[in-house]
Amino acid sequence: MSTVLTRPQEAAAAVGRSLHSGAPQPGPSGPSGSGRGQRPTPAARLGAAARQAGRAGWKSLAVILFLALWEVGPLYLASPATRVFLPPLHEVLAAGAKLLENGQLQSHLQASLTRSVSGFGIAVVSAVVLGLLIAWYGWLNSFLNPLLELFRNTATLALLPVFTLLLGIGEESKITIVAYAAFFPVLLNTIAGVRTVDPLLIRAAKSLGLNSFRLFQKVILPSAVPTIFTGIRMAGTSSILVLIAAEMVGAKAGLGYLIVNAQSSFLIPDMYAGILTVSVVGLLVNTVLVALERHFSRWRTAVGSDS
Repeated sequence: MSTVLTRPQEAAAAVGRSLHSGAPQPGPSGPSGSGRGQRPTPAARLGAAARQAGRAGWKSLAVILFLALWEVGPLYLASPATRVFLPPLHEVLAAGAKLLENGQLQSHLQASLTRSVSGFGIAVVSAVVLGLLIAWYGWLNSFLNPLLELFRNTATLALLPVFTLLLGIGEESKITIVAYAAFFPVLLNTIAGVRTVDPLLIRAAKSLGLNSFRLFQKVILPSAVPTIFTGIRMAGTSSILVLIAAEMVGAKAGLGYLIVNAQSSFLIPDMYAGILTVSVVGLLVNTVLVALERHFSRWRTAVGSDS
């Protein structure tokens, strides 16, 4: 116990010695005193902007090349028969603009997002709560683990007929299957995140007199947040994919219904427009989840920047 309590004091003393001995002293003249308040020159700002633009361009180069190949390939590299089933990108974008103009794309997108957000929210809340309880109480883990392993290894789409028979072809079956698909990634990553918390932090918090609630609030949850959000991002992708498959089987609205209906009606550009919309929605969902992860993990960034 004495070792745990004295390490912060030794670290603080070391930091103090380094600040007093090695840090440059401010002054009215000299390189350190005059250079600290200077603003970057226009050339430096232009160079930083150019480097940032270059990094952004390099990251998006693969996507740009793929879209260019999609445009050029059907026109100049494929046969006319292939172009019927693989139209160039400008025809797909024109079909998507027409769907936007008549309001079909908005209605199908709204239906899919409503189902996905509802099922995803139910899965995240229930999985995080249950995962925290399972990871904290060993008896609950030993009791529920066989049942959870049984359902976890059952393919989600294999249960789609069961959900349809029990809940019908309405919204309940779609939301339930989305919640089922998103539940297990969040649950498993929550358990892993809690179990990988540094035991030294837990012992130090208990030695300071923190009760169970404060221990969860100040130590367990902040340390497990990155792992939990990994599961949430996986669940977000799974929820969209499973929902699209469910809408293809039995639905009268949604992006999955739009894709399969356009395919059966031989509206090939509309089908690709629906597929492209699904890809964009998945990308936006992942971007939002990454931003939320960074927001709730700001303490890790602050610690890393100080070291």
